[in-house]
Amino acid sequence: MDVQLPLDVLAIQELLPHRYPFLLVDRVTEFEAHKRIVGLKNVTINEPFFNGHFPGHPVMPGVLVIEALAQTGGLLTQLSHGEGAAGKLFYLVKIDNAKFTKMVVPGDQLVLEVVLKRTIRNMAMYNGIARVDGEHVACADILCAEVKA
Repeated sequence: MDVQLPLDVLAIQELLPHRYPFLLVDRVTEFEAHKRIVGLKNVTINEPFFNGHFPGHPVMPGVLVIEALAQTGGLLTQLSHGEGAAGKLFYLVKIDNAKFTKMVVPGDQLVLEVVLKRTIRNMAMYNGIARVDGEHVACADILCAEVKA
């Protein structure tokens, strides 16, 4: 499949079922089929979760950073399989080795790098690393499984 980069949010919405406020990937800047992908998430004070996490000290919840990595992994799978992935849904089923090393705050741009480690039947295992300004902020091993829609 020939992928024209960068992919914008409109193209991403054609590939993922997520929508506001839960679509957490704004752009795809790098892609190697069945290998790796790099996505971006621009974090703004307008995100609804900042109202309660935490008032006066806004911090992006770590679980949403992991979700952004999982969505980026979903984009890797969808783009790699092209038309063959149309209509298929993939769900996050397992997270291992999650580590958070720095807080993500409004104004940050998350760079979401995801590498496919292996596929087994209807499942894909990814390793994801999130960075801000080149600094590692979070990482995890993520397992996603295809479910019948």
